[in-house]
Amino acid sequence: MSLGKPSEAEEEYFAREEAAKRQREALERARQMKEKEMEELRRLHYMKCPKCGFDLQETLFRGVAIDKCYHCHGMWFDEGELEKLTGHQQYDLFQSIVRIFRRSSPKETSS
Repeated sequence: MSLGKPSEAEEEYFAREEAAKRQREALERARQMKEKEMEELRRLHYMKCPKCGFDLQETLFRGVAIDKCYHCHGMWFDEGELEKLTGHQQYDLFQSIVRIFRRSSPKETSS
């Protein structure tokens, strides 16, 4: 066994290991950037009206804190708030509307 120059197989092994390490590091940097980007989007859009962009204000209505825009007068409901207001067992029409929106939109703010 020679302690001199590594064999071609050894060089290839270490080159693959180094490439895999760099790829893992690149994926981790991309994940961190994605997290920062998502946090920046939350910071920019949190409690902003999706219709006009002005600030939303939480308003207590029948015991439910809804988000209201005093500029365009839109009201925005978080998940479950519409059901609380309508008493989901009593109003089949509202239940149907809620089901339609749940299937077609993300879980975040809906109108």
